[in-house]
Amino acid sequence: MISENVGHGLEITTPNSSQSPPCIGIALGGGAARGWAHIGVLRALAEKGIVPDVVAGSSIGALVGAAYGAGTLDNLERWVRSLTWRDTVGFFDIRLRGGLIEGKKLFKFLARYFPYEEIQDLPMPFAAVATNLENGREVWLQQGSLLEAVRASAALPGLLTPVNWNGHWLVDGGLVNPVPVSVCRALGATRVIAVDLNAGLLGRRVVVRSADQPRLLAAPNPRGLGSALTQALWASFGSESEGQNESQGMDIPPSLLDIVANSINIMQVHITRSRLAGDPPDLSITPRLNDLALLDFHRAEEAIAEGQEAVARVRAELATLIR
Repeated sequence: MISENVGHGLEITTPNSSQSPPCIGIALGGGAARGWAHIGVLRALAEKGIVPDVVAGSSIGALVGAAYGAGTLDNLERWVRSLTWRDTVGFFDIRLRGGLIEGKKLFKFLARYFPYEEIQDLPMPFAAVATNLENGREVWLQQGSLLEAVRASAALPGLLTPVNWNGHWLVDGGLVNPVPVSVCRALGATRVIAVDLNAGLLGRRVVVRSADQPRLLAAPNPRGLGSALTQALWASFGSESEGQNESQGMDIPPSLLDIVANSINIMQVHITRSRLAGDPPDLSITPRLNDLALLDFHRAEEAIAEGQEAVARVRAELATLIR
């Protein structure tokens, strides 16, 4: 089922919190590799006795949220903690139509973390947010293939190919609703926790790491990708300017991938601010992940740890959330 919404003016009737315990919803925002912080957030909340009843996610938030809803977060966490940058590059099935990466190879592998084939079979309410590429409308995926819903929600324009869902081409939900608080409320949540991965991203600079901390944008192993064409594409999309000494007066423009990533950051920060101002959550959790690049999926340890730290910073607010 496709539910198209503009995300504003939706009236939801919720139970009287004085007569029943609050229904906790968690809105997991988009942010590519920064999304592994959601695992740390969910872990830290559980340690404090807060277990969401409803989950909604955009982009990488939909991926982590689906694993949480399916009860396979432990398995997903073990896998992401083991990822190396070469592992990540190995999932890139390069193509030149619809997006740089088709995504079928990656999501075929991820299927093992979704024991439920259909969204409606999950043991808890879940929705993935996507964007209708034809009319720009917000789409809430609440029924149908769980794997395809997550893939559609994470289809970052230009990077991952769009998903055809019942005749509609769908792309990343972060284009319209990066932190889907409104979706949680529509699913019945009376208290909503928002996890915003994009706070503070504007003005970020790529951090140059030492030789023993290779970035994902370093040249990949040709055997892992298998073609001279892929190597040429990688050189074009990678951060060629990284490591250059600005004091030498070199005026090197950012790479195409850097431009796309920073443009997405700008867009999502502004959209998130607007949406959260119009529909504020009961609690906002904002991991500080400014130095994680778009495709730094191999840095899960850092992201998860920061997710846990972000929860610790709001422990006073958490104490009042479920009253």
